[in-house]
Amino acid sequence: MAAETRVALFVTCLVDLYRPSVGFAAIKLLELAGCQVEVPRAQTCCGQPACNSGDRATARELAEGILDAFGGYDYVVVPSGSCGGMLKHQLPHLFDDDPNLRSRANTLAARTFELLSFLTDVLHWNGLSNSLDGCEVTYHDSCSGLRELGIKVQPRKLLQAAGIGVREMTDPDVCCGFGGTFCVKYPDIVATGARTVLAGDLGCLLNIAGLLRRDGHRVQVRHVAEVLSGIADHVPPIGISARAGSD
Repeated sequence: MAAETRVALFVTCLVDLYRPSVGFAAIKLLELAGCQVEVPRAQTCCGQPACNSGDRATARELAEGILDAFGGYDYVVVPSGSCGGMLKHQLPHLFDDDPNLRSRANTLAARTFELLSFLTDVLHWNGLSNSLDGCEVTYHDSCSGLRELGIKVQPRKLLQAAGIGVREMTDPDVCCGFGGTFCVKYPDIVATGARTVLAGDLGCLLNIAGLLRRDGHRVQVRHVAEVLSGIADHVPPIGISARAGSD
C-alpha cells in the first residue's frame, strides 16, 4: 500500500484512559506497514455503551461527531474488535431514518477495520518475521472481534510471522466474562503454561488481568499490538503499575 494512504486511528476510550501504549503500538505497526497515520483530535466515544443501554439519542449524537471527525480518510482503523464492531455494524443503523446520514455511515463502515484485520486482510502485511523469536503466548478471541468481525486467523498469522508460538487454550473463544459472567475461563489460561496472554480488546484484557492478579497467577496480560510492535518491552503488563514492575 502506498505511503500516501491516509489512515485515521480510532483510539477508543479504554485505550485513551487506561492504556495509551496500545494506541502508540497501533501507530507504529501501521507506519511500519507503510501508512500515513493521523489521530483526529475531535474523536470521542464510539457510542457503544449508550447504544447497548438503549440511549439512542446519545449514541446518535456521538455517531454524528464520528462521521465529521473521520470523513475524508482512506481507512479508519481500530485496535479493538468491540469498538470496531460498533462502527462497522451498529452505527449505520442509528441513521435508518435519515438517508443522507445513513449513506455517510455506510461509507464509514466500509472503510473501518480492526487493526490486525487491516494489517493482514487489507495490507497483506507480515513484516515482523523472526522479530520476537522464541516467545510463547496464549490468545483469547474476544466476542466482538470473533463474532462480529471474523477475527480469528489474523492475530495468529501475525504472531507466527513474528516467531511467537501460541499455546492454545481448550476454549479460546469462550467469553472472558467482561459481558457479565465474570471470570469463567481463567483455569483455561493458566493450564496452557504460557507466561503471557494476549487479546485484541482492552476491555477483555483488563478483566482477565484483574482476576489473574488477584489470584496470584504470574501470567502477563498484554494487548497483541504491544507485543507485535515491540512496545511491550517498554511498558509493564496490564494490571501492573510501572512502579511495581513486571515481577
